[in-house]
Amino acid sequence: MTKHTIYKNEEGKQAILGFYEKYLEELEVTIERTFVETSYGKTHVLVMGPKEGKPIFIFQGGNCINPMTLSWFKPLFENYRIYAPDTIGHPGFSDENRISAKDESFACWISELMKHFYVDKSAFVGPSYGAGIILRLAAFSPEKIACSILISPAGIQLGSKLEMIRKILVPLLIYKINDSREQINKIADIMSDSSMKELDKEILASIFKYVKLEQKMPKLTKKRELENYTSPTMVITGHKDVFFPEKRIYKAAKEIIPNLTNYEVFDMGHFPDEDFLGEINQIVMDFLRLHY
Repeated sequence: MTKHTIYKNEEGKQAILGFYEKYLEELEVTIERTFVETSYGKTHVLVMGPKEGKPIFIFQGGNCINPMTLSWFKPLFENYRIYAPDTIGHPGFSDENRISAKDESFACWISELMKHFYVDKSAFVGPSYGAGIILRLAAFSPEKIACSILISPAGIQLGSKLEMIRKILVPLLIYKINDSREQINKIADIMSDSSMKELDKEILASIFKYVKLEQKMPKLTKKRELENYTSPTMVITGHKDVFFPEKRIYKAAKEIIPNLTNYEVFDMGHFPDEDFLGEINQIVMDFLRLHY
């Protein structure tokens, strides 16, 4: 039986895994790498930080590589024990079969990872698709969450489909036809408010070129799903996020999240500007000190 792959060819897969290794080197931290067998497939996990530190699970953004979004939270590595899994079915070293982000599948997957590392309860951090995964855990296993931080979160409310088509899909289709760097720059500028690093642009271009993109967003969470979720939660959003804009996230987040203790807004796109990351990490650490 042919094994499912998210890559269009082996050359593209190796190119993206090469970027993954390059990003790990840039993290400049001691990293343990392990594979965990789960019911949903083999999962590659990056582990770092002091062994005695409180655990934090950090989930990657969708259709990108784990170290890219993990790098945003480097200040957390010093005092916390970080577990950062490559999401199954997304670029990285985990198995490539895709699992549903609309039912309990991701909650079960996370629970199995926690059991493997002997973690009963943890803080969780997730940008974009990673936040949507955390909300699935909050819906089905809320007792496992000590607190959560959701950045540019999927799973709450979507932006304008027309805007996403015009600003992201059209340039993407043109890029796939003519391999134009101009179109990649357009997409990167929209996603990051013109602040994306050149390395990230190269990775984005390779993923668009070589990966069969995950097109299904995590389920939009309903209020009734979070009735038993009472853990402190912080949401961080951007005014210029084309996928999950602040003006749409705020109302929905207040409605569905029972203990929304912090709601922070930055003048940024979907990718946080490097200039904002210091401030974002400071409020994240302040939140953790208070609630964890």
